[in-house]
Amino acid sequence: MLRLLLLLGCLLLAGFTSAQTLTVGSKMDSEGRLLGEIFAQKLEADGFQVQRQLGLGSTSVTWQALQGGDIDIYPEYTGTLALSLLGLETTPELSRLNEKLENFRLKALPSLGFNNTYALTMQAAMAEEKDIQRISDLPAHEELRLGFSHEFIQRNDGWPGLKETYELPFTPLGVEHGLAYEAIQAGRIDITDAYSTDGDLERFNLILLEDDRDYFPQYLALPLVRADLPLAVHASLEELAGLLNETRMQALNAQISSQEAGFTEVAHDFLLEEGLIVDEQRKFSGLKWDKLDVNLLEHLQLTLLALFLACLVGLPLAILVYRSPRISQAVLYVAGLLQTIPSIALLALMIPLFGIGFLPAIIALFLYSLLPILRAAVTSLLTVNPLLVKVSLGMGMTRKEQLKYILLPLAAPNLLVGIKTAAIINIGTATLAAFIGAGGLGEPIVTGLALNDHTLVLYGAIPAALMAIVTELLFNLAERRWIPAHLRGIQSQ
Repeated sequence: MLRLLLLLGCLLLAGFTSAQTLTVGSKMDSEGRLLGEIFAQKLEADGFQVQRQLGLGSTSVTWQALQGGDIDIYPEYTGTLALSLLGLETTPELSRLNEKLENFRLKALPSLGFNNTYALTMQAAMAEEKDIQRISDLPAHEELRLGFSHEFIQRNDGWPGLKETYELPFTPLGVEHGLAYEAIQAGRIDITDAYSTDGDLERFNLILLEDDRDYFPQYLALPLVRADLPLAVHASLEELAGLLNETRMQALNAQISSQEAGFTEVAHDFLLEEGLIVDEQRKFSGLKWDKLDVNLLEHLQLTLLALFLACLVGLPLAILVYRSPRISQAVLYVAGLLQTIPSIALLALMIPLFGIGFLPAIIALFLYSLLPILRAAVTSLLTVNPLLVKVSLGMGMTRKEQLKYILLPLAAPNLLVGIKTAAIINIGTATLAAFIGAGGLGEPIVTGLALNDHTLVLYGAIPAALMAIVTELLFNLAERRWIPAHLRGIQSQ
């Protein structure tokens, strides 16, 4: 009987393990997305349900998401783990890294086999013309223009230490990594940071400068996972250990950057070649707009829900405080402070509180919508002709009746303008929600930036712009329909 119960328990545990859903994340770079897709397909082949949250943004976003349990796995690098995230001075062995990661309830699995170290890159023709082969050659060429990714400029293992090690006399510009190679090709900058396995290096005819003082540590790629995941998950991903070297990883990245194939197809072919999955005759969509309807619907949900919540809170709040100058000014001041926080920073600040995905994006957009609605409501209520208010008092109207029959109808044009402004701000800001896994029209934009694909960027940007135009037209129609002509400043003939 005991053996039977133990066997039943093992079967139930195995069923739970195979049925639970795992969330695989990645940063926004192309290689991270590809590795995340490889992880996801490998786990699916081994019987796990997998949800994807690929292209989440910077290292800090994925790191916080993993600690918060919003994702279970994402591709990371030993140098980033040791120097940037754990604050170590050197990159230790894997066992030592895992000792440190125990404090975070995380675990680094064995390396995939390749070292994708940071490097500096420039056009081969310029390097030959100026006789630059090593990073130590750069101080003699102060005319060079450097543009680095914002993360590289701030990282402990990035620009600050590099500048000190090589005594570099430059002040670099901050450039989004997905745009940096285009900037070099256009002659806007001369040097940027790169990854040694980047598939775009050959495409843009770029060379890597030799790190002749060995500043950059090893960045061995590996799966970083939550330590409490079932051992079967760890075992599945450990089968990928050592299967990729630098040359092969660069070739896989090149297939993506040259648009020969998409992330799903490249990951599938790699796993098939390694015998880790069977050929399921999968069909891969080559259409760049195959998810455009989903992205559009997600974008509408984000903007409409955030706008509705902002109206639900902002309008009653304005009615409550507008009679008190001190309170109303204080409320507007707080709302104004929220508006000054950069949108991407506000989204990042939401992660420790609300995780990633739809909820933090809605909260951030709601906060951005408050100011224009509050300001328009308070201002319009205060600027109603005081003579009309006195007349209404003389007629014996209560405050509630004044609000219903005098103040709100006269304030309606400005109220509508405030709501319209909030809606249009929301549409633009919501594109950044893709950095925290909320989807929307920002998803093709972020993917296009990672792939240096301007066409894909436009698939997100153009619908967002059209949505803003349609929103403007709808509010204008609503104004004509519900606001009397004399309140819109139109004189009757």
